[in-house]
Amino acid sequence: MSILLVAVAAFFVTGTVLPLFSHDHWVVRFFDFPRVQLAIGIGLTLAGFVVARPSSPAEIGAMAVLGLCLVYQVNHILPYTLLSPRQVKRAASPNEETDSLSLLIANVEIKNRNPDPLLDLIDEEDPDLVLALETDAWWMEHLRPLQEIYPHAVRHPRENAYGMCLYSRYPLVAPTVRFLVEDDVPSIHTRVELPSGTHVWIHGMHPRPPHPTHEPDTTERDAELLLLAREIRDRDVPTIVAGDLNDVSWSYTTRLFQKISSLLDPRIGRGLYNTFHARYPLLRYPLDHAFHSEHFLLSQLKVLPYIGSDHFPVLIELDYHPDAENHHDEPEANGQDEAQAQHELDKLTEKRNSD
Repeated sequence: MSILLVAVAAFFVTGTVLPLFSHDHWVVRFFDFPRVQLAIGIGLTLAGFVVARPSSPAEIGAMAVLGLCLVYQVNHILPYTLLSPRQVKRAASPNEETDSLSLLIANVEIKNRNPDPLLDLIDEEDPDLVLALETDAWWMEHLRPLQEIYPHAVRHPRENAYGMCLYSRYPLVAPTVRFLVEDDVPSIHTRVELPSGTHVWIHGMHPRPPHPTHEPDTTERDAELLLLAREIRDRDVPTIVAGDLNDVSWSYTTRLFQKISSLLDPRIGRGLYNTFHARYPLLRYPLDHAFHSEHFLLSQLKVLPYIGSDHFPVLIELDYHPDAENHHDEPEANGQDEAQAQHELDKLTEKRNSD
């Protein structure tokens, strides 16, 4: 029993320590994802040691290291619980002086061939914008009914699970589809004109995740997020970045993205808002995101019901307030953060030069 507990402890210690190394390989970066599961596993293992009444130095040492690992994991998760202060303040009741903007984000899963749950959900929630990801030509055709409600759209179908489309009831100003890092991974960039005339930048993102055989590292994903962060960091206008970022909210890359971009995360102080994997309750992580500038207050944020995809959709509603920035402390990058961001971008250059 003691040998088994020490072996299990060694696994959890390894899973905790690996992400500390600045390496892009998927095995290392994977352990950024299951921090909740690791924390639970560490807690249960510690309980097992207590029941087994440890006596040897190895067992006592394993318990001490596990305790440190548990503190480390909880420290990453804690900001996304009700025990932490909210990074984004809640909006009061809407009034004539505010602009409200709601966005539904849905990774439809390209293999899913039943559009009705998503269409019914959109009809029920009635968002102002819909960002649909993994949309191929089949999905574009079956989402055609949305054009009656959303006359403004950017549609870019692809057969590689990286197609995307943005539907809006408000006018889109100078919409573009760009390929920030990879020539088969698009992103949508546009301004939305609200009824008051206010323009809001919307960036729809879906960077490629690491994969054991096709893409064994996170270099391209990290670079895409940091390139966008640098682009928008000095833009003092309302901005929203949304989509399936294929990264968890507490990962090193996502936190660095926040610091470089100075965008806020409405989940901080509110909850995990897990969206993937929709079919496996024990293996869920917050992969679908909506970051925004300090110009907004939060009206609502919720994970929506199952639509047949491996992701749950997310709905966020924000109120634009000219003085909202006075209510927020936006993330700020220091010199070390800037240097690390440049280091991550240099990795992409080195990788391309070596190919």
